[in-house]
Amino acid sequence: MAKPKTSKSPPPLCIVILAAGQGTRMKSDLPKALQPLAGRPLLKHVIETARSLNPAAIHVVYGHGGDRVREALKGEPVSWVLQTEQRGTGHAMQQVAPHLEDAQRVLVLFGDVPLITAETLAELVAADPQSLGVLSVELEDPSGYGRIVRDARGRVLRIVEHKDASRREQGIRECNTGVLAAPARALKRWLSRLSDRNVQGEYYLTDVVALAVKDKVAVKAHRTAAAAEVLGVNDKVQLAQVEAAFRLRQATALMLAGVTIVDPARLDVRGSVHVGKDVFLDANVVLEGVVTLGDRARIGPNCVIRDSAIGADTQVFPNCVIDRAVIGPQCNIGPFARFRPAATLGKSVHIGNFVEVKNSKIADGTKANHLTYLGDAIIGAAVNVGAGTITCNYDGANKWQTHIDDGAFIGSGAMLVAPVRIGAGATIGAGSTITQDTPAHKLTLERSRQTTVDTWERPKKRQS
Repeated sequence: MAKPKTSKSPPPLCIVILAAGQGTRMKSDLPKALQPLAGRPLLKHVIETARSLNPAAIHVVYGHGGDRVREALKGEPVSWVLQTEQRGTGHAMQQVAPHLEDAQRVLVLFGDVPLITAETLAELVAADPQSLGVLSVELEDPSGYGRIVRDARGRVLRIVEHKDASRREQGIRECNTGVLAAPARALKRWLSRLSDRNVQGEYYLTDVVALAVKDKVAVKAHRTAAAAEVLGVNDKVQLAQVEAAFRLRQATALMLAGVTIVDPARLDVRGSVHVGKDVFLDANVVLEGVVTLGDRARIGPNCVIRDSAIGADTQVFPNCVIDRAVIGPQCNIGPFARFRPAATLGKSVHIGNFVEVKNSKIADGTKANHLTYLGDAIIGAAVNVGAGTITCNYDGANKWQTHIDDGAFIGSGAMLVAPVRIGAGATIGAGSTITQDTPAHKLTLERSRQTTVDTWERPKKRQS
């Protein structure tokens, strides 16, 4: 009886990210690896993509601004390999070669190529584990890129750098992206045979292709159709181009998830966004960190939302900043409202123009429509907070809490000096400075001295 065929498990994957470049064309004191793309360093984008492939190890070759790079990304699960002098990509790989295990398949990425996707890399890695796989792209203008040189039968012979290419070779439009996958044992052998006899006097990693051909190792070029994936960043112009491509990618994903976006070119997504149905995003919206937008949430123009959740049927009017807050359903927010961390709103809350909320809980149906600061406050349901009201939460040394119970009415221009409690159904007269707890269902006002009017009754709406 024939034995059943068993498929060999793929070799363990090791990823090397080359990020030692100085980035002189950036004309910046910030190392190139730390230049921001969508609010995060270029190198962090590449590391996150690498991690999504579940490799056995990730090595980052660093050099220029090394201490700053390591400090900025110290939480990342990578090992760091120092390249003290930059003598080309081949030289960078020679530094990491002692850390590679012979049984591994090595994937080489670049810290300044941040848009490459895990799907593209998985296809490259999944090829014959004993082959050398290179990622190529066809460009209308291949200037500056290494060219993929093939024989008459279409087999890859070598990669020639632009500066070393002949006139005929410079006419080739299939370009090397620099990304490659190779068996570690063979790769280490090829790295030891590299030479710096070229125009730039550097050790080119691309020379391993010709060495693989010489050793009769199959070289397979995987061509990507998405040129934006392999855009490199060498100056601020290219950084802006990559940023635009990233914005479009994020906006496209949201639109495919059902979000209406007024202008995809004017939406910045700098994190992860979770959306319900029929979400609407107007122009110049910035979404940072982890943002959740409930069903039918509408975000007006020029709003910044960071690490926050917006409930279903809530409308955020123009020019609001919402930072680490939880906004309940059916709320109206803004325009020109600001939420600082730990602000939590219940259902049907109205926070209007030039109102700031910080570290406060506001229950269902409460309104603060104008020119108000609510900090370190616990505010009950159906409270009306008049224009110009301030919870005076800071005594110069410590923060104190204000409690406003259900149904209270706070007149305009009131100063509530914490710690203080406003009783349920209480009314605070306009212009009062309240320094003591006030009783429920009473009018309290303070203009010369604080007085409680026991016989006062709150006005009732006229019956129509």
